[in-house]
Amino acid sequence: MFLLSKASQHPWLAALRVYTKAPALRMFFLGFSSGLPLLLVLGTLSFWLREAGIELSTIGMVTWVGLAYGFKWLWAPLVDKLRIPFLTTLMGRRRSWLLFSQCVVLCSLLAMGFTDPQKNLSLMIGFTALTAFASATQDIALDAYRIESADLSEQAALAATYQTGYRLAMIWAGAGALALAAFFTTVESGYDPQAWKAAYCVMALSMAVGVVTVVLSPEPTNNVRETTSEQTVKHRLECRQKHPHWSERMVNLYVWFYEAACMPFMDFFIRFRWHAVIVLCLIATYRISDVVMGVMANPFYQDLGFTKEEVAAVSKVFGVVMTLVGAFLGGLISARVGVMKTLFLGGLLSALTNLLFSWLATQGHHLPYLVLTVSADNLAAGIASVAFLAYLSGLTNVAYTATQYALFSSIMLLLPKFLAGFSGFVVESVGYNLFFIGTAVIGIPVLILVVWAGRINNKR
Repeated sequence: MFLLSKASQHPWLAALRVYTKAPALRMFFLGFSSGLPLLLVLGTLSFWLREAGIELSTIGMVTWVGLAYGFKWLWAPLVDKLRIPFLTTLMGRRRSWLLFSQCVVLCSLLAMGFTDPQKNLSLMIGFTALTAFASATQDIALDAYRIESADLSEQAALAATYQTGYRLAMIWAGAGALALAAFFTTVESGYDPQAWKAAYCVMALSMAVGVVTVVLSPEPTNNVRETTSEQTVKHRLECRQKHPHWSERMVNLYVWFYEAACMPFMDFFIRFRWHAVIVLCLIATYRISDVVMGVMANPFYQDLGFTKEEVAAVSKVFGVVMTLVGAFLGGLISARVGVMKTLFLGGLLSALTNLLFSWLATQGHHLPYLVLTVSADNLAAGIASVAFLAYLSGLTNVAYTATQYALFSSIMLLLPKFLAGFSGFVVESVGYNLFFIGTAVIGIPVLILVVWAGRINNKR
């Protein structure tokens, strides 16, 4: 008993115990729902478009629909403040928006499946944009739900289980979709739109994981309602004094807009002052190596001669294992040595693994080398993503969770996704080898920003 008691008090075991709590387990399934649409509008779709004969430059520009994730801060105040008729009363503020956005994602994925890009590329882009918009809305509500579901000390663990589910969903939406498309293919060679239709229908039905989880989950509670109410009364009085001729409806609309659209951003700059510039630069560039490289990964595999079955098998087996290991290590290391050190490690590994893709480009069709590259990439992504989510969660004020986190996560993707839209032109100009080296090099300034931001954290 004494030995058991001593073992249970070991700091590493204590760090593991948080993974068994209900909020952490819930985040796994919600993370799956969040991660599913991303590749279906980016990487997997690029494979589909390439097989359909669409040019690389066009594929690169189609990925600009992913900029919806970069501009979600524009409508995040609505998710924070706007009530959905009937649903909000029935389920609460966070769960109602989660359920609504998940249903839109499900329907728009079905619409993508029933559209052939060879015959109507414009319609496909329209449904893809709708999927991206609904998926970004789901992320807004889910990030707020996650942050409000646990204390700051548990955010790394929630981020780890969330990221595990997220990455598994990406593998299912990537490798799984490719495997399904290959399974349903009825032609011996060439393009089969019916196979992709079946694959995307299965992906759409997979959103049921998130829908069921939301229905069975409780609405999070926090202690900011009283503070927010006091601020509302104060702003209403100030507005009446400045605009005595305004009607009560105009006053209420002004106060609502001010608190929803202005206060979340003002609060961040008030808290961080000039240090906010460093924090925002780090957020804007931390994922730049991964995102810019990732857009061309699937066309790269295809151009090297790897089949859908090979890419699916490697991602499904080695990608799943290394993603789980990376997410688990990221949460564990963050709990033991701190978020900023783990953030630096993740950024370094993300840049180095891009060099493996450059090396693979010189080796050609070599399956064991593909296994090594994909495994290392997933391990690094798991560690980096968990640390980054925990870091962003610690920056938010719980009074404006959805809006502030949406701002951070939008900034995180805006620059990388914009640059990724030109990736096809770069590959056509310099080749895959130099392209992947370039994506590794642009990750070096990120490490400097992590160190700088770490010093800012220590001073606060």
